[in-house]
Amino acid sequence: MKLSKRGEYGLRALQDLAAHYGNNPVPNKTLAERNNIPLKFLEQIMLILKNGRIVNSHKGPEGGYTLARPPEQITLAEVIRLLDGPLAPISCVSVTAFEPCGCVDLEKCGLRRVMKQVRDVVAEMMEHTTLADLVVVSRE
Repeated sequence: MKLSKRGEYGLRALQDLAAHYGNNPVPNKTLAERNNIPLKFLEQIMLILKNGRIVNSHKGPEGGYTLARPPEQITLAEVIRLLDGPLAPISCVSVTAFEPCGCVDLEKCGLRRVMKQVRDVVAEMMEHTTLADLVVVSRE
């Protein structure tokens, strides 16, 4: 799995929203400036996150974005899958987007077995790491 710029920027913006959880909505411009994210790209990312029910948007002069749920309830896996797709390094080991790879015997393929272990380790870590955890680590 390689995190795209969309995934990286999205997680940076969400970490910022998590750090300010419970406060007023944060405008896109502020999020972009505080996190060194191109504004136009951030607008596209935030729309995906809104449609994925990760953030809520608020209109008006005091408008902006807030998290749709507490930061403790939003995992990195959920965000990465939404922004970048499956966590699996190859499609034949993906749980959410399985595609056959052309191996003669899926059960005996060494590459598939190793990549499944990689997927399992990455998924386990991402499923158990929340936006709240990112905030804690960033303050250490």
